[in-house]
Amino acid sequence: MKIGVPSEIKNNESRVGMTPGGVFELVKKGHSVYVQSRAGEGSGFFDTDYEGVGAQILNTLEEVYAVSEMIVKVKEPIEREYNLVREGQIVFTYFHFASSEPLTKAMIASNSICIAYETVEDEEGTLPLLTPMSEVAGRMAIQQGAKYLEKPVKGRGVLLGGVPGVAPGKVLVLGAGIVGIQAAKMAAGLGAHVTIMDINLKRLRYVNDVMPPHVVTEFSNEFNIRKHIKTHDLIIGGVLLKGAKAPNLITRDMLKEMRPGTVIVDVAVDQGGCVETTRPTTHEDPVYIIDDIVHYSVANMPGAVPYTSTMALTNVTLPYILKLANLGWKEATNIDDSLRKGLNIVQGEVIYNEIIEAFSWS
Repeated sequence: MKIGVPSEIKNNESRVGMTPGGVFELVKKGHSVYVQSRAGEGSGFFDTDYEGVGAQILNTLEEVYAVSEMIVKVKEPIEREYNLVREGQIVFTYFHFASSEPLTKAMIASNSICIAYETVEDEEGTLPLLTPMSEVAGRMAIQQGAKYLEKPVKGRGVLLGGVPGVAPGKVLVLGAGIVGIQAAKMAAGLGAHVTIMDINLKRLRYVNDVMPPHVVTEFSNEFNIRKHIKTHDLIIGGVLLKGAKAPNLITRDMLKEMRPGTVIVDVAVDQGGCVETTRPTTHEDPVYIIDDIVHYSVANMPGAVPYTSTMALTNVTLPYILKLANLGWKEATNIDDSLRKGLNIVQGEVIYNEIIEAFSWS
């Protein structure tokens, strides 16, 4: 199969869809890999690295899309790429369709096969291709939140870990999934007091078992959320509904109940955000302020640490890429239940119900 790895052109996205190690494995199996020139530089991989393992380097985005039977990316195609996606072409990437109707309609019109990393689901119900980026984003959420709590960037002026004689900061984590647990782990490591909330008591029991005593759990409901937002300095939104739009757990009116300078990091922004006032931002312009509350909602947080992120992503995507390349998408998804759940749009038809529900399509 002919596999294309284009440059990511979303704002400040430095990751790349595949490492040279991944290309090596595909070429070893007899496949052709076409990498856009300089696509890997942001992640520390150069054209010579790819050429050294058998990739062919192409100069432009258009050339990569034109020659490839399967496109392997990191982020969803943006408007410039919509018309480059061809009928019958496999596009394997993070799509997050439920948060973008224009993207969904464009991929329907392309008659391509859209397989979304974020809905590939294993037999245990986990999302193996989303997990590593959720781990990165959860850890980064605390780093970024700690920075934006500083007074020069309009935060409360709180040091999360505190100092002797001064109480540590308080972190509220909404969601005890991968993002939430990684965020809680990082915040706890800094010495902050952490409250983590979820509606899944099994997850809360797990958190209670593995986290230190200054991480406390509480059942998530509106009453409890309203109680805690009044006293916490940093709020992490880590709620995920597989393939669907995230619920608004914090509404606009609730901002008035927070202290000025409170920071919200909404990691769920890719799925529409779990805060009503969330809108996607970029690494170039990451924050905005509403009602004196600092909002950080960068839609590609792991793109800020591209070497780590690209390595972690290829580790989990490569087995699926090899299966698609070796067998073709029809046979691969027929024999692999996990991969079949990644099918979102197939040749003009939306086959993932959560997308239909997100846009109230019948």
